[in-house]
Amino acid sequence: MRRKNALRGHFLQPYLPGTETPGEEWLELAKYISAIGDDTQEGTEEQAFYDGDGTPETTVTSVAGAYTPEGFYDPEDPAQALIASLKYKTGDGRKVWHKVVSADGKKEWVGRATVSAIVAGAGDASAYETFSCNIRFDTIPKETDLTGE
Repeated sequence: MRRKNALRGHFLQPYLPGTETPGEEWLELAKYISAIGDDTQEGTEEQAFYDGDGTPETTVTSVAGAYTPEGFYDPEDPAQALIASLKYKTGDGRKVWHKVVSADGKKEWVGRATVSAIVAGAGDASAYETFSCNIRFDTIPKETDLTGE
């Protein structure tokens, strides 16, 4: 069954340095967000072996999951306000907890993430203010089966 992207949920909460798990209160990043791209990056190595035919095999050595929400800026929206508040911060000041819930509601991924490339109010004079950022997990997020199976 095909599901629309709008059914996939993206949620945020502030990160407090030293905490190992997020709290219970999440802010949904959805209002006026018209697109969320997948900007995941993979590190790879190639190596050929004598037990093959000499063709290099690719091994994925790292995965940095990332999402790039884009839309219109609403400073009253709590999730967008959280992202906007990080714009002039560095280091741990750019960290958040990020939760992604699959469009079918059966799985979620949660992890600490770094927010970069923050745009919270920009664009042409005749246009609505734009909003965008990059939210990249710092490690492979914890996957949870929400069906209880």
